[in-house]
Amino acid sequence: MKKCQLTLLNFSAKFSEQMKSILPLLQNAKKASSQIALLSNEERTSLVLDIAQALLENEELIVQANKIDADKMEDTDPKKDRLMLDRERIAGSASDSKNVANLSDPIGIVQTERVLENNIQLQKIAVPLGVVGVIYESRPNVTVDVAVLALKSGNAVILRGGSDAEHSNKAIVKIIHEALKQHNLSPDIVQLLPTDRAFVKELLEAEKYVDIIIPRGSANLIQFVRENSKIPTIETGAGVCHTFVEKIADLEKARNIVSNAKLQRPSVCNSLDTIIVQEDICDSFLPMIIEAFEKKHVEIFADEKAYNVLQNAQYPHLHKATEEDFGREFLSFACSIKVVQSFVEAVNHIAQYSSKHSEAIVSEDKNLCERFLQEVDAAAVYSNASTRFTDGGVFGLGAEIGISTQKLHARGPFALEKLVTEKWVLRGDGQVRE
Repeated sequence: MKKCQLTLLNFSAKFSEQMKSILPLLQNAKKASSQIALLSNEERTSLVLDIAQALLENEELIVQANKIDADKMEDTDPKKDRLMLDRERIAGSASDSKNVANLSDPIGIVQTERVLENNIQLQKIAVPLGVVGVIYESRPNVTVDVAVLALKSGNAVILRGGSDAEHSNKAIVKIIHEALKQHNLSPDIVQLLPTDRAFVKELLEAEKYVDIIIPRGSANLIQFVRENSKIPTIETGAGVCHTFVEKIADLEKARNIVSNAKLQRPSVCNSLDTIIVQEDICDSFLPMIIEAFEKKHVEIFADEKAYNVLQNAQYPHLHKATEEDFGREFLSFACSIKVVQSFVEAVNHIAQYSSKHSEAIVSEDKNLCERFLQEVDAAAVYSNASTRFTDGGVFGLGAEIGISTQKLHARGPFALEKLVTEKWVLRGDGQVRE
């Protein structure tokens, strides 16, 4: 691919005029979807690899655009970490894109094959979904992940990012459009919608042009899409994640797991929201997390038992928990603590408040760990490990659109192999049904 060097100037020209409707964009995406669907795996792989290279070649453009977005956000806003794109993160996105490019082709896989009694040859094969619409917030790296996953799986994609990342998203899509052009493909295959909220409802009602909608973000965003979409929807994003420290846990191991799950990157959906501690070890375990938590000024919303323990330990950022602090996705340096008397009470608490994203137990009782893994209903369940590992890249999927918390079509990291549907193909020789 010819080296692609772009500038910030005019990279948002498509939105330079006030747009009254996004319908033409959706129509164009539908028309262009056949181009990407008809490419061979080798051609789609080459395209994604070229996009990965173009990201590296134009990292300065992305950094400049991202700075415009970041400068509009307060440093104290926990979403700022999700927004930031530095050279290291751009390199990570390029690496993830290369991993996606080198995954096996999800299209054309024969899932079922047989000859019917009347000698019609029947196959069920994997085919692209068509036009995938993704609505997401704050994180511009999602723009890259979604685009390369869609292209590798033969789909066109409609991107509707948040206003927080508007300049970053436009810069990234401009780079992708240049790569599409150099492969003699229409840039309409990857469409970035304006951030005007009025257009979201128009997108959700465009069932004639969009085949699936995937919301990724807050619980409010997902609820809005669920309630207003006329298009089939797969929910991803909201994570209310628990870690249960059981009474015979290795407490040093538990401290490391809990600290990592809460502190390593609190603004992402697989970070820890609620620590559940068995009462037998409450007095000994909770003081162990104070030093690491205090360094990050973690606000703790504790139930009565945990509050008394931490108050005696003179933890400074302490609040009494209310009902609303359980089942709450914090996405910041904050968490809640629940003390329970038994394994059953812990599992029941998770069942009541979990978003079915990622849940963990820390215990040296292997049988109890296995019971937890079987009984807890979530997309990802862990024993003796941090919930921070729930990630398409970590799971060997290259990248992900998000973590699906529902059960139909996709659950867990929503990645390449789930961006297809199926088609029944029958080959006859004049057979008719009597």
